[in-house]
Amino acid sequence: MRISIITIAYNSAETIEATIQSVISQDYTHVEYIIIDGASKDATMDVVDRYRDQIAVVVSEPDQGIYDAMNKGVARATGEIVGILNSDDFYADNTVLSNVVARFNESGAEAVYADLVYVERDNPDKVVRYWKSKPYKPGMFRKGWMPAHPTFFLKNECYRTHGTYSTELRSAADYELMLRMLEKHKISAVHLPRVLTKMRVGGQSNVSLKNRIRANKEDRWAWKMNGLTPAWYTLTVKPLSKLSQFIRK
Repeated sequence: MRISIITIAYNSAETIEATIQSVISQDYTHVEYIIIDGASKDATMDVVDRYRDQIAVVVSEPDQGIYDAMNKGVARATGEIVGILNSDDFYADNTVLSNVVARFNESGAEAVYADLVYVERDNPDKVVRYWKSKPYKPGMFRKGWMPAHPTFFLKNECYRTHGTYSTELRSAADYELMLRMLEKHKISAVHLPRVLTKMRVGGQSNVSLKNRIRANKEDRWAWKMNGLTPAWYTLTVKPLSKLSQFIRK
């Protein structure tokens, strides 16, 4: 199966080379690599240009935010499987995509997700959080659970059938999409029990208390958008569940 990997970027000159190298060094060869840049003002595109011959699609133009950029990538993806790797993130090793495809093949699932580690921005060898997931069962979102989006691979046909990222949301569109796919449309999803992605700290929804409060409000809106009802405790335990990521190994 062909797998399409989408990297979105904006002023990412300091980190995007590690992202690109982690994709093009994969031992799985049927990869369509797509980079969507939001008209960066730094040297991001100079870095990308050095790897043009190994990238299937490069777009550099203004966009309406990260989820608009993701949608541009999904619209151009021709692979049967689609994964998103942001320009601050990189794959843990060169077997990630072959492991993902093998899990799709053996399970017949429509989505595969795995574990993730957060690393220091300037020292990516130092792990500061460990997002260890577990096998999905219907109703787990009500208990505050969600998969790590940078490890979430989805069959392209699910995007075509059930839609892409909501640009109404500024920080929770990834949560809303996974909620929609798994809880509303009940697609099949399986866990791959290994770390796939390393993510530099400083994500948009976590950089300040104000953004965390906004993200919580958007989480509530995500349920409403899909005609779903969370439990009274869902949106309280969701951020609290992340505390274990700082101590779990």
